Amino acid sequence: MQHNYYVYITTNSDKEVLYTGVTNNLLRRIIEHQENRGEKRTFAGRYFSNKLVYYEHFTDIVAAIAREKQIKGWRREKKIALIESMNPDWNFYDPYNFA
Repeated sequence: MQHNYYVYITTNSDKEVLYTGVTNNLLRRIIEHQENRGEKRTFAGRYFSNKLVYYEHFTDIVAAIAREKQIKGWRREKKIALIESMNPDWNFYDPYNFA
């Protein structure tokens, strides 16, 4: 049985904030970010970071977590270059296309 994991980056409507995460269900996780808008208890909620701009697919959770940690350690400029390598116009992806 193949497992699916995603490392993803979200931003806010003004593209000022970047949030990097890992999940086994991209649709569910983006919906959770949207439902947490304005919630002070979470980074993504506090900064309205619920627009999906980048993702990578993995079948191994260890590799996915390692990649998430790697990206989280990068400077903003490097994260922007990564996003623009896949999504040069910073379009907001519809997570329902990945369900």
